[in-house]
Amino acid sequence: MGLRRSEPGFGGPAVVLAALTLLLAACGDGKDHAASTGAPGTRLRVAALPLTDSAALYLARDRGLFRKEGLDVSIQPVQQSIQALPALANGQVDVIASANYVTFLQADEKGTLDVRILAEGVRVAPHMMDVLVPKDSAVKSVADLAGKKVAVNILNNVQSLTLNAILDAKGVGRPVYRQIAFPQMGPALERHQVDAVHAVEPFDSAIQGDLKATVLLDGGSAPVRSLPISGYVTTKKFAAGHAKEAAAFRRAIEAASRIATRDPDAVREELPKYTKVTADQARKIRLPVYPASTDAAQLRRLTGLMKEQGLLTKNLDPATLLVR
Repeated sequence: MGLRRSEPGFGGPAVVLAALTLLLAACGDGKDHAASTGAPGTRLRVAALPLTDSAALYLARDRGLFRKEGLDVSIQPVQQSIQALPALANGQVDVIASANYVTFLQADEKGTLDVRILAEGVRVAPHMMDVLVPKDSAVKSVADLAGKKVAVNILNNVQSLTLNAILDAKGVGRPVYRQIAFPQMGPALERHQVDAVHAVEPFDSAIQGDLKATVLLDGGSAPVRSLPISGYVTTKKFAAGHAKEAAAFRRAIEAASRIATRDPDAVREELPKYTKVTADQARKIRLPVYPASTDAAQLRRLTGLMKEQGLLTKNLDPATLLVR
């Protein structure tokens, strides 16, 4: 068996609201935040998705890298990083891990959140996300995707951004996107509610295993290979008021990313601890790139694509958002 399937309607507004309510309850009222002393036990509250993107966070926790930096990091799982955005804005969480850049850069441009990037999460690697079709699908080639229904986790976000870039480079027409949460993509494909799904790991491998779905397109191919897609984000207020903690957190994440890069098996051992994958599945999952430092030049590739596709209205220099 693959990933356990969520109940129907997982991504609906009521469930998202309920999840956010639980998140806020778990995080407390934000008034007990430790002073910016850098002393052992300084607490940081981090919201994180159960994706391969978050591996460095859990490695840093389980390898004692946060403790080494004098941090006590509590992790609150969420199913979409956008769910935790209000909590971040209100100071009820300090950091969002595996935060898709598109959502947060858009929020920054609109003035709804003054975003700062603490560290990179992952960059695109081959087959870390794929466009999958049923084994008996009439969609046989990439060109057949034009006008077809393709599931993405969030509309007008990193999945459609990267897939559009790949299709545009191939001179192929774009599909019609449907928002379906990652855990529901397999059932939606099985029921023929969509023609294809753009799934990320660990859901990608699980859908292939459960449904014998076919890879139509490598979502990590040119021109988006090595593109930064997620990171560890906070607010300008937190970064300015807790500079020591922010720097300590970044050091721990970058140290964990170096472990993930030199020892992929460390990531594979970590995944069953916080995702719904078995150890056997984890051994087969295609991993993203875990950068050991944040590169403004690579981030400009992302913001350039966002501007081209209308996801940003103005030019944005991501270097202005980096916490040094």
